[in-house]
This record gives sequence, structure tokens and C-alpha cells, in this order.
Amino acid sequence: MDFKTCSNTSLAAGTGLPFPDRAPAAAAREPAMKREERFESHQDVALPRETVFRFFSDPANLERLTPPWLNFRILTPEPLPRGEGALLDYRIRVRGLTLRWRTLIETWEEGHQFTDLQLKGPYALWHHTHLFLDLPNGGTRIIDRVRYRVGWGLLGRLVTALWVRRDVERIFAYRKATIERLLCR
Repeated sequence: MDFKTCSNTSLAAGTGLPFPDRAPAAAAREPAMKREERFESHQDVALPRETVFRFFSDPANLERLTPPWLNFRILTPEPLPRGEGALLDYRIRVRGLTLRWRTLIETWEEGHQFTDLQLKGPYALWHHTHLFLDLPNGGTRIIDRVRYRVGWGLLGRLVTALWVRRDVERIFAYRKATIERLLCR
């Protein structure tokens, strides 16, 4: 197996990507202040799905996958919970502010996907689905789908346009480079 073979694509909000959980008509009716941003990223790795899922489903690997400039630390005591219903507490530093973040693992399909939902943190909404698909060559396609909203009405939309959208893209670019380094040796 060639572990140097990895491919990446990122698709940011506004690219017209179909997100199956929200119809375009519903999005058009949504008030501008409540609109969700969407980010989707794909990365192929030459490892079996079970191996890749095991890596991503271990909460201890979050610190490795998060950029150092966020000063991310897991606060939940070990052993870290896994699976549907697990609650995880973190601390991050965003633009000079130290924030606490609590995540619920909302759905869990062993070996295939899981979804985390922010219960407390910097976003009015953060809903992140991690999908793992088999590739014909025995590798895995990693798909991250994120729905997020800052809140704060018009000010939040402005902050999102000026900083947040770019920050999300940078975080996932770092994550891809780290996956490349760790899983695509």
C-alpha cells in the first residue's frame, strides 16, 4: 500500500454543495440572521476505514489534529468517553480569548461515522459530522461536514465574514496537513 498517496479537497460555505439535511428552499426561507455557514472537506488516505475511524474516534487525538495557535486542551478526565452520548469538555484560545467548549457525541455508527454537537462554546451552532467511506483501492475517504453559526445577529454575520470563515478554513487546512503527516507516511 502506498502511504504517500493522499488527496485533499475543501469546499467552503457558499459553494452550492448539497447538504442532504437541508433543502435549498428551506435555506432560502431562513432569516439572514440565523443562516448557517457550511464547510465540507474531503481527504483520501491509503489506510483501511477501520484504522482511520479508530484514530478519529479517539478523543485524545483531537489535540494532535487541532492547530497549536488554538491552545486546545481536553479538560475531561481520563479515561475519555467514546460513542453516542459521550460528553467532552475542552479549552481553546480564540483571538486572545480563552473559551470552554462542551461537545456531545450526538450520533455514532461504529466504523462509519459520528457527529459531535457543541453544547457550550464560541458558536451558537457547531454541528460536525465525520464520515469514513471505503475507496476501491482499500483506502478511506474522510469527509468532514460542518454546520456552524456564530450568533450575535448582524454583528455575528460580519464577524463570520471577516474572520470566522477564514479561521475554520485554516483549522481544517492544518488538520489535513497533520493527517497527511500522521496517516500518509
